[in-house]
Amino acid sequence: MKLNRRHFIGTSAAAAASLSAPMVLADGHGKPRVVVVGGGAGGATAARYIAKDSKGAIDVTLIEPTRMYYTCFFSNLYLGGFKDIEDIGHSYGSLAAGGVNVVHDWAVGVDRDAKTVSLAGGGSVPYDKLILSPGIDFVDGAVEGWDLSAQNAMPHAYKAGSQSELLKAQLMAMPEGGTFAMVAPPNPYRCPPGPYERVSMVAHFLKANNPTAKIIVADPKPKFSKMSLFQEGWANHYEGMIDWIGEDFGGGNVSVDPNAMTVTIDGEETKVDVCNVIPAMKAGRIAEIAGVTDGNWAPVNAADMSTKADAEIYVLGDASQQGDMPKSGFSANSQAKVCANAVRGALTGSKVFPARFSNTCWSLIDTNDGVKVGASYEATDEKIAKVEGFISKTGESADLRKATYEESEGWYAGITADMFG
Repeated sequence: MKLNRRHFIGTSAAAAASLSAPMVLADGHGKPRVVVVGGGAGGATAARYIAKDSKGAIDVTLIEPTRMYYTCFFSNLYLGGFKDIEDIGHSYGSLAAGGVNVVHDWAVGVDRDAKTVSLAGGGSVPYDKLILSPGIDFVDGAVEGWDLSAQNAMPHAYKAGSQSELLKAQLMAMPEGGTFAMVAPPNPYRCPPGPYERVSMVAHFLKANNPTAKIIVADPKPKFSKMSLFQEGWANHYEGMIDWIGEDFGGGNVSVDPNAMTVTIDGEETKVDVCNVIPAMKAGRIAEIAGVTDGNWAPVNAADMSTKADAEIYVLGDASQQGDMPKSGFSANSQAKVCANAVRGALTGSKVFPARFSNTCWSLIDTNDGVKVGASYEATDEKIAKVEGFISKTGESADLRKATYEESEGWYAGITADMFG
């Protein structure tokens, strides 16, 4: 596969040009063609908005291997017993009915000269604009003793679906008084509160079903998102159950043995019953194949999410290196709307609005004990920059925490409708 390695230098003049006059289609094809790879919060939203707002003026193809998408956000609530697996699963039927050509296959190559995406099943799909929203993959060798061949023994469950079901089954099978271990990831990683909400939901499940069980968290970081809120909640709801071992106590010096089911933290080996390994992360493989990453993430221009390596390719959500926004489903959805507006404008000459972004990350600590963090953002020449933010406070009333949780439920219903129609 031949890749064009020319680098696109993102200047303000180039950015302005990409957001103005409609492009000329080199091959004379009747309609401009947008191909979206990855059907999650970023890709599904972008595909839906381009198809809907262009009213048939743009051919939109979504390439996604799975027929049912399980959201990583809210998958922790499934582990905690607040959701069934069906509650976080979504099909692509409504997207297809809304004018998106949904292709269930793996995208395995990108030819930037020919402007085609090749498929595992054979053949290729041409594009005028390509949007990549592949989520995350894991950095090889990030946790000593663990690789993808060990994901059945020590699941990551950071791509929701079968991995979530496996981790839940392992939790249910834990012996009385057993030990659950988590190896937390270094920065940056998908959904900053995610591992610690997971610890909370595992603790909630164990408190009800295996109250003498213990939880060990090995963390290479000295602090984490909403740390004071989680630690307050753990003390209130799960006193004595959770042992968080941060960087200062060797949390970054970790190895695992999936065959022996042991975790070694700073030289001390512990036999465990369940081990959730969440390795260091990087952009989904297709972004690397396309030649638009820096080795880990894909640098993008804040105004429209176009990559700095190729102006015709855009990267959304977790895979992008964009500045201040966290790697969350809300962020991907917000970025997708900005990208869809810019792509539609570039292809049809429609009005392009200034880029504005927002994000909120909710976490459930225990029944009706919800907390949140969020911010608004704007596009600058250098990055997506935070404008103002907010975060829940320790010591909040039970009524406020319940309202925060109920707010998160409303958001989930809204964002999944926004993604899939």
